[in-house]
Amino acid sequence: MANDYKQLAKAILEKVGGKDNVSHLVHCATRLRFNLRDEDKADTEGLKNMDGVVTVISQGGQYQVVIGGHVKFVYQEIMNMLGLSNKASGEDVPQDDDSQKGPVAKVLDTIAGIFVPIVPPLAGAGMLKTVLTLLVMVGWVSRESSTYQILNLMSDTAFYFMPIIIAHSAGRKFKTNPYLAMLLGAGMLHPTFVALVTAAREAGTGLDFFGAPVALVNYGSSVIPIILCVWAMSYLEPIVDKYMPNVIRIFGTPMLILLIMTPLTFVVIGPLGNYMGQALASGIAFLEEHVSWLVPTLVGAFTPLLVMTEMHYGIIPIGINMLTTKGIDTVAGPGMMVSNIAQGGAALGIALRLKDKNTKALSISTGISAVLGITEPVLYGIHLRFRHSLYAAMIGGGVSGFYLGIMGVGRYAQVPPGLLALPSFIGGDSSANFINACIACIIAFVASFVVSFILGTGEKKAS
Repeated sequence: MANDYKQLAKAILEKVGGKDNVSHLVHCATRLRFNLRDEDKADTEGLKNMDGVVTVISQGGQYQVVIGGHVKFVYQEIMNMLGLSNKASGEDVPQDDDSQKGPVAKVLDTIAGIFVPIVPPLAGAGMLKTVLTLLVMVGWVSRESSTYQILNLMSDTAFYFMPIIIAHSAGRKFKTNPYLAMLLGAGMLHPTFVALVTAAREAGTGLDFFGAPVALVNYGSSVIPIILCVWAMSYLEPIVDKYMPNVIRIFGTPMLILLIMTPLTFVVIGPLGNYMGQALASGIAFLEEHVSWLVPTLVGAFTPLLVMTEMHYGIIPIGINMLTTKGIDTVAGPGMMVSNIAQGGAALGIALRLKDKNTKALSISTGISAVLGITEPVLYGIHLRFRHSLYAAMIGGGVSGFYLGIMGVGRYAQVPPGLLALPSFIGGDSSANFINACIACIIAFVASFVVSFILGTGEKKAS
């Protein structure tokens, strides 16, 4: 298997113009994301027709090769060939040039760059919380036991210490010292600061920094404040570093940055980020109160289009913010889950109408993958080739999302959106949330399957 990854990596690297044409490389769940020095040197058609490659997309200044869930293994092989095997995490790898990207592309790229790397620990913690819930339900673990307490604290750790985790990711994305960024995040969560805030609230007094008021904010599990702080630090660091004498730079630069960023964090930027988070939560609460069906319906219907344009990265932080503030996500996770299942149902429905054995096999395999949460292979391999199956997936996802909305269904953990995410909907005072989530998945699959089978392959006939 390792040799297969090596051969695929070698072929892809050759088709993108060789190692000298690669200025930067990262990956997400299914895509190799190249920044090429000269995109004209890449053999795009050759890549699209290569076994093991789903499709090629050029957008937002990146040359993206979609290959599926085994992308990290191929990525590592390419990094070895580039001579960057010890830098696979991205440390010190040349960064891509944002100058050619539009404003929207820059914002989405920034969001993706910050949140995609932290998805694995959040997903792991979320699934641990789900497994713990199941253990309690079957009676294998008691809530009063030390076993439960230890597992529970580990599942909560990733979310409580979110500012530190995001700080490192944001530091790398904003091209500033990630460890200084983590220090800012840790300061927000320091027990002394938490105790000061708690004491001031109980006494009805306040805190100040040389007379400037310090907001009484609990930054545990917060998202926006630390991103703003690290973004500000990314502008401060090069200025301080430029004028700091060489002889004292190793300690002088970080010391001066901390002296400046500490009051900015606790007096200005942190409180501003907290207000922004509250405003976002209030906006979502308004929608849930007056049009609870709207957002899940839109997410369920349009997730395939969002994934194609990478705009789905814009709603992932909203879901994470809801989990950290309210403990339940009704915006991102539920709609994306049923959309993925609907895409799988549509692919399996059209598979019954396809005549070509290879295309039929591709539709079945990628459809099953989509039901489990990986949709890009089916999206680019089937839905964009047979548009009626895409329409069926959007219909199934929209109808199911509408059901989720009117029933108020939400997930209690950050996990990959697919059939295996269903246990993350266990929670609340009853089993209604979980049961409705299961019903929504059935609606998504059945509706998209039936519509896809009825519509068939559309104007493009199966070969």
